[in-house]
Amino acid sequence: MTALFILRSVPAYIRSDNGPEFIAEAVRGGIKAVGAKTAYIEPGSPWENGYCESFNGRMRNELLNNEVFYSLREAQIIIKNWRKHYNTKPPHSALGYGPPATEVFVPIDQWSTMH
Repeated sequence: MTALFILRSVPAYIRSDNGPEFIAEAVRGGIKAVGAKTAYIEPGSPWENGYCESFNGRMRNELLNNEVFYSLREAQIIIKNWRKHYNTKPPHSALGYGPPATEVFVPIDQWSTMH
């Protein structure tokens, strides 16, 4: 996320559910340290966070349920590669069957003309 914050700036809020991974003190401290605030969805309201719920479900079904990780480093590498594939390869109906990365990626040569 640090690279994203450098490229796009820190958002005012980071929206998440109330799962233990998001209410952990270390995560809340990290969010506060970069100057953002947490906006939690209402408990029992996953539709308020639909994009994340969809991504998490797909990641669980396509990757996590099928893998056994023998180390944290192995998990990081495999998940990073899956996430790269998810964001650049599969078609998404909400994007006219294009990959999500084309919707958010700003090539470096265009970056200088945007400011």
